[in-house]
Amino acid sequence: MNGRTAGDPGQELVDIVDDDDRVVATVPRGQMRAQRLQHRAVSIAVLSTDGRLLVHRRADTKDVWPGMWDMAAGGVVAAGETYEAAARRELAEELGVVAGELVSLGEGRFADEAVALIGRGYLVVHDGPFTFTDGEIAEVRWVDGTQLTELMHRERFVPDNVALLLPLLDLR
Repeated sequence: MNGRTAGDPGQELVDIVDDDDRVVATVPRGQMRAQRLQHRAVSIAVLSTDGRLLVHRRADTKDVWPGMWDMAAGGVVAAGETYEAAARRELAEELGVVAGELVSLGEGRFADEAVALIGRGYLVVHDGPFTFTDGEIAEVRWVDGTQLTELMHRERFVPDNVALLLPLLDLR
């Protein structure tokens, strides 16, 4: 069982963790956001078989970093959910992808004025097709390393994946 609920995402239950990634409380997502409590999150980079990265612009309705570009699918790990289960769920929800092999890229911590999280990064190779049914993604495109750099100079990207995930990706 996990903390996912139908309806209001602000009521989904989220495990709050200490710096050693031990659960210290379980609260609704809305409370986690309002109090900037440290929680678990996942990021899944999607590479095509020719090495390009799938990037997307987040919907303007997102509760954190709305309208910004991102280099990964992902999100908050629900209460009682494992990191890998959350990664698989986020891929299915955001991109319509049922992943075979998820490659673990590692773990890190990120905090800014909006969030405090312990994140795990994953990589999946998938050429599509993709379906965007949950309304979290406004637009997508494939980019190589040069195109990603150019896009990052023009647009704002979510800071946690720039800090934690980008250094782990080998983009050609």
